[in-house]
Amino acid sequence: MPISLKFAFRQLMKTPGFTVTALATLAICLAANLTIFAVVDAVVIKSLPFPEGDRLVTLFNVYPLAGVPRSSASTPNYYDRRRALKSYTSISILQDSASSVGSTDGGPAIRVPTANVSPEFFATLGVKLLMGKPFTDDQLTYGADGVAILTAEYWRAHFNADPNVLGKTFLNDGQAVTVIGVLPAGFRYLSSKAEFFRPAAHDRNDETPKNRHSNNWEMIARLAPGVTLAQAQAEMDAFNAVQLRDDPYAQLIKTAGYRTLVAGLHADHVREVRPMLLLLQCGVASLLLIGAVNLANLFLIRANSRTKELAVRQALGARRGHIALDVLTETTVLAAAGGVLGVIFGALGIRVIHLLGTDTLPLGSTIAFDARVAGAAVLAALLLGVLLALPPIWLSLRTRLASGLAAESRSGTSSHGAQRMRHAFIIVQVALAFVLLSGAGLLTVSLKRLLETPPGFVTGSLYAGNIALPWNSYRTTAPRRAFVDRLIPAIEALPGVNHAAITTNLPFGGNNNDSAVTVEGEASSSTQSIRAHYISAVTPAYWATMNIPLVRGRLLRADDAKNPTVTCVVDEAFANRYWPGQDPLGKRLEQNAVYEPGKGISVVGVVRSVKQTELAEPDGHGAVYFGFPDEDMNTMYFSLVVSSPLPAEVLAPMVSKAIQQIDPGLPLISFRSMDARIDETLVARRSPAVLAGIFAAVALLLATIGTYGVLSYAVAQRQREIGVRMALGALPSQVRNQFLSLGIRLVSAGMVIGIAGAWLAGRAMQSILFNVPAVQGATLVITILVMAVVALAACLLPAARAARVDPVVALRGD
Repeated sequence: MPISLKFAFRQLMKTPGFTVTALATLAICLAANLTIFAVVDAVVIKSLPFPEGDRLVTLFNVYPLAGVPRSSASTPNYYDRRRALKSYTSISILQDSASSVGSTDGGPAIRVPTANVSPEFFATLGVKLLMGKPFTDDQLTYGADGVAILTAEYWRAHFNADPNVLGKTFLNDGQAVTVIGVLPAGFRYLSSKAEFFRPAAHDRNDETPKNRHSNNWEMIARLAPGVTLAQAQAEMDAFNAVQLRDDPYAQLIKTAGYRTLVAGLHADHVREVRPMLLLLQCGVASLLLIGAVNLANLFLIRANSRTKELAVRQALGARRGHIALDVLTETTVLAAAGGVLGVIFGALGIRVIHLLGTDTLPLGSTIAFDARVAGAAVLAALLLGVLLALPPIWLSLRTRLASGLAAESRSGTSSHGAQRMRHAFIIVQVALAFVLLSGAGLLTVSLKRLLETPPGFVTGSLYAGNIALPWNSYRTTAPRRAFVDRLIPAIEALPGVNHAAITTNLPFGGNNNDSAVTVEGEASSSTQSIRAHYISAVTPAYWATMNIPLVRGRLLRADDAKNPTVTCVVDEAFANRYWPGQDPLGKRLEQNAVYEPGKGISVVGVVRSVKQTELAEPDGHGAVYFGFPDEDMNTMYFSLVVSSPLPAEVLAPMVSKAIQQIDPGLPLISFRSMDARIDETLVARRSPAVLAGIFAAVALLLATIGTYGVLSYAVAQRQREIGVRMALGALPSQVRNQFLSLGIRLVSAGMVIGIAGAWLAGRAMQSILFNVPAVQGATLVITILVMAVVALAACLLPAARAARVDPVVALRGD
C-alpha cells in the first residue's frame, strides 16, 4: 500500500466522529442521486433497445382548434403514407389491446395483454424473429387474421419453449389462432405489456378517404439514412397539403388546424414525465451540493485544526506537493468509501422506489440497478473527492510557515480567507435548502389541490371492470344484445349491489372516445372549427350508479334505444358551450363532422360534468351520452360499473361468477375501485411530492448541521479571545449575542438568496404544478418560518456555549 494511502487511513481513523459524519453524509446524498438517476437514466437518457433507436419516430394527427391537441393515425393514413413517403424506410401501425386466451382442450379463459400490428412493425424496430416469419398484407382483413407471433416469455410459459411451436394453435377470443413466429428473449415495445401479437386487421372499407380522420392506430416509422426530423416533417406537411384536395372534410379539418406531427419515438413517449423527472434530478443534485458544501466546511475546519502540524512538516522538509497529495488521497479515500456505501444504499433505494409506482411510468419497468448506474455513482464519488480536496489544499498551500507555527499562540486565529469561505458555504447551504423546501411545499400544495378537485361523481363504494366480447362467439347483433340484456339484471341481483351499469367510455379508464360533434343551427365557416367531445354509450342506470346529478330534463330510459327519435344526454360544459343562456332541451346534434338537416339527435337532459382523463383535466371539454345498447349493438368492448358497499375482494369474485354463468369463457378485466383508478393517474404527481419532501428534510438537516458545526468551531477556535474579553468585563449576554448575530446574518443572507432561487424554481415548475403560482404566499411564509426556527436552534447552541466560557479555564493555557 502506498505511503500516502496508509497515512490517509491513519488520519481518518484518528478522528472517527469526523469520518463517520462524512461517510454518512456522502452515502445519503449519493444514494439519493443514484436512485433518481436510475429512474432518469431508464426513462429519459438511455436510448431505446432497438438498432439505431434514435432513427425511430412516431407520426400523429393533431386538431388543436377543435380541442384535440393530440390524436393518433387512421387506416387510410397507413396505406397512403407507406406508399408515398420517401423519408422513411418503413412505416407501421399498432394498437395495444387485451384478449381472452383459452386452451384447445376447453380450459378456463384468461385475459392477456396483446397488440395488433402491421406486417412491417418488427422490421421498423429492427427486430428479427427468433423463429418463424412476420405477418403479411393478406392477413390484415377480418377472417384471415387467425395467426399470432409470440414473445419468448409467452412461448416458454405456455408452450414449454417447444421448438416445434410453429403451426400449433390456441384459442384467442374464441378463435383458433396459429403460431407463425416467436420473438427473441427480452423483446418489449416501449411500455407495452403485450405477450403476443396479432395482425392489425380491419374492414377494407376502412381504407377509403372518408375514414382518413378515424384515428385509432399508433403509427411509428424509421427515418431513411441521412433524413433529419425536420426534412421528414416538411415532406409530411407537403403530402398532407396534396391530400386535402380530395379529402371529403377538407374545409372542416383546415379550420381545426389539422396537421401531422413527426416526433422522435423515445422523446414523445416520455414527454409527460420528463419535466418532473428532470426536476427531481435537479433536486437531488442540489442535495448532493449541500452535502458537498457541508463536507467542504468540515475539511476546512479539519485543515485549520492541523495548521501547526502541516507547518511542522514543511519545516522538516515536506514539499507542498506532498502535502497536497496527502490531502487529495484522504478526501478521495473517504469519497470512495462513501461511494461504495452510496451504491449499496442506492441499490436498496431503487427497490424501495418501485413501491411508489414507478412501474406505471413510461419505460418504468426498465428501471434497475445496473453497471451503468453503479459506474455513474462511483465516478461522481471520485469527482466529489477531488473537489473536496481543493479548499483544504488551498488553505494548506497559502499558510505561511511562521504563522502556522504560531497557530496555537495567544493570538492564533484562522485566516480571514478561510473564515469567509466557510461563511460563504453556510450561505450556499441555507439557500439551496430553502429552494428545496419551497419546491417540496409547492408540489405538496399542488397535490393537495388536485386531491381536493371533485371528479364529478362519488367514488366511494364504486367499482368498475372491463368486458370484451370475443368476435368468434359474438359475430352478430343478436348474441351481443342477449348478453347485455342478461348481464345487468344478473349483477343487480347480487347481494350487496345497489346499482350496475354499462359505459363505453369509463372515466379514468385510459381509453377515451373523443369524437367530433356538430349541433343544429351552428354556422360552418372557414374560420370556425368543429369541436371534439367525449362520447359515451351508457345504460339508463349509469348516472345513478356513478351518482352523477341530473341538472335539467330527464335521463335516458330503456325504451329510448327503440324510439325512432334518437335521444341523448349532454353535460353542463357541452350545454354551456353551444346554448349559453338557452334551454338545451329539445336541441339537436349530430355525431359527425357535418350536421344533416332533418336528422340529428334530440337532447333530453343535462347532467353534471365529470373529469374523464385525470383530476387536472381542464374544465369545458364537454360530453355526450347515448343509449346502450343501440339498435345495431356494434360495441364489443365496454366497462361494467357497480355500486356496492362490499370490499373489492368480496365483490370481484361474485361479479366474475355472475358473468361466467352467462358465458363461462368470458373473464372480467381489471375490476377495481374507482378510487384506485384515480390514484393510478396521480402516481406521476404523488411520488415526486413524497420524494421532494424527503430530499428537502435531508437538505434542511444538512444545512442545520453545517451552520451548527461552523459556529461551534468558531466558538472553540476563539475560546481564548472570549476568555480575555470576559476577563476584561464583557458580559456573557454580549458574547452570546455576538455569535448569535453572526449566525443570524449568515442564515438571513442564505434565505434572501433562497427566496430568489425559490421564485426561479417555481417558474420552472409551472408546467407540473396544478393551480399553484410560482410564488405561493403560504408556502413561502411556512418555508421562511421553518428555516428560521431550525437555523435559530443551530445558532443558539454555539452562542450559549460561548456565553458559558470560563475565563480562568480559557486563559489557563497561557
